[in-house]
Amino acid sequence: MSSSEPVALRLIDREFLIACAPEEREGLLEAAGFLDRKMRELRANAKAPSFERLAVLTAISVTHDLLTLRKQHDGQEQRLSAGLAALRSKLDAAFDGDPLKR
Repeated sequence: MSSSEPVALRLIDREFLIACAPEEREGLLEAAGFLDRKMRELRANAKAPSFERLAVLTAISVTHDLLTLRKQHDGQEQRLSAGLAALRSKLDAAFDGDPLKR
């Protein structure tokens, strides 16, 4: 079992210490960098929001993007499953030797 180590993360101009396992450190730093960029992007388009408001706006934006990608992925997965089922049906018909199902 890995022990937790504190990692310093900077969001806008604030530093946060967050404990994480050593193997999660790189991913956490990457996530914090992404979040910091999104917060700076939103701050540039807003009228002097507080840090808390900016954090909430960023969380909503990132969550919206995540849910949109999930829906797209689910739709692609369903189309792939349907295509594979049709292909399996054609292969079954071909191996059964039934010319009407080809």
